[in-house]
Amino acid sequence: MVTTPMTFVATAATAAQLGAEIVFADVEDATANIDPDSVASAITPSTRVVAAVDYAGQPADLDALLPIAHGAGALLLEDAAHSIGSVSRSRPVGSIADLTTFSFFPTKNLTTAEGGAVVSTDPALLERVRRFKLHGLVRDRDLQRHPDEGGWHQEVHEFGLNYRLPDVLAALGSSQLTRLERFKARRAAIFDRYVRELSDLDGIRLPARVDGIDPTWHLFALRVLDGRRREVYTAMRERGILVQVNYIPVYWHPVFEDLGYRRGMCPVAERFYAEELSLPMFADLTDDDQSRVIDALREILS
Repeated sequence: MVTTPMTFVATAATAAQLGAEIVFADVEDATANIDPDSVASAITPSTRVVAAVDYAGQPADLDALLPIAHGAGALLLEDAAHSIGSVSRSRPVGSIADLTTFSFFPTKNLTTAEGGAVVSTDPALLERVRRFKLHGLVRDRDLQRHPDEGGWHQEVHEFGLNYRLPDVLAALGSSQLTRLERFKARRAAIFDRYVRELSDLDGIRLPARVDGIDPTWHLFALRVLDGRRREVYTAMRERGILVQVNYIPVYWHPVFEDLGYRRGMCPVAERFYAEELSLPMFADLTDDDQSRVIDALREILS
């Protein structure tokens, strides 16, 4: 699998647990999304999956990645944990890649408290996903190898796991869906205010926007320059402002170090990590609290 190091470890860990070899491609400097040129250099005829991650809510360049993946006979997977509700060149996230995964963790743009969802443009692939989430069970007699065993009969053709979302959590997600556009609009207003009120501040680099992309912003990924990221992180936290760093390059984790991965593999991603600082960004962030974040950052960097 070819994937990005600028993501939560689960993107790569799930494939590694299945025995896949993970190849990390570098990211674009402007967006921290996986760089199609780097993917083209990393992909081989044995690659089965290219996994892109929509960092901070901006979809990766799927139009460039699709022919690269398909040219090698690989599937394009979009990790859209950050980007539900985002639109790429008039197409909603989930309608472009072969397979798209969403996270509904409490910190995400839409939540079911835990769990997630999978969508696909390929009906056959989606049917495999449906079976996988229920231990791989095949109950359709027309698809069974031994359909005359009895009315109780069920078969497993491919191993699966238990990924059923409880009804009460699904109900929460359905309720959240009715408010997704409002969440998106509020996050956009918070993002725009950060840009407007921090644009004259020295020592930082603001997030980039991509033409043709209408994101549901998940992170406000600021770049703190001149080696001051740790200083700013500590000072903000001391003021009770819960900034975060997203993410440690995946192959820096000891579990990947122990597999032979070494620092320096993806220099653009590592430079991005060294500077990145996520400011508070959630739909219920009040104007007063955002003012406190802005004022504190300006004070620290002045």
